[in-house]
Amino acid sequence: MPKKTDRATVLPGTLDMLILKMLTITPMHGYGIAQHIQQLSQEAIQVEEGSLYPSLQRMQVKGWVTSEWSQSPTGRRARYYRITTAGKKHLGAEVSDFRKAVDAIHRVIQTV
Repeated sequence: MPKKTDRATVLPGTLDMLILKMLTITPMHGYGIAQHIQQLSQEAIQVEEGSLYPSLQRMQVKGWVTSEWSQSPTGRRARYYRITTAGKKHLGAEVSDFRKAVDAIHRVIQTV
């Protein structure tokens, strides 16, 4: 397990994008979303509950996700989140904007 200093900081504005991307895989509960992000980032990104659930609530209000209570594989009740059509559209725009920003930053740091 990496030291805390080995973890990447989630850039402001990217958490919603990461969550929505996870929900394109399958509907998930909050803990599952956080675990998938951590695993796919090779343990570099850890999403804290204090950030995850407010983000999910905000996205639900905006209509980007819906949720329903269901039983998890462990038999516990959990709220499962699903991306909506509006969420997919927003995700596409966010990914495009993010890639443009990364390309611009890359050009700047490669100078000199």
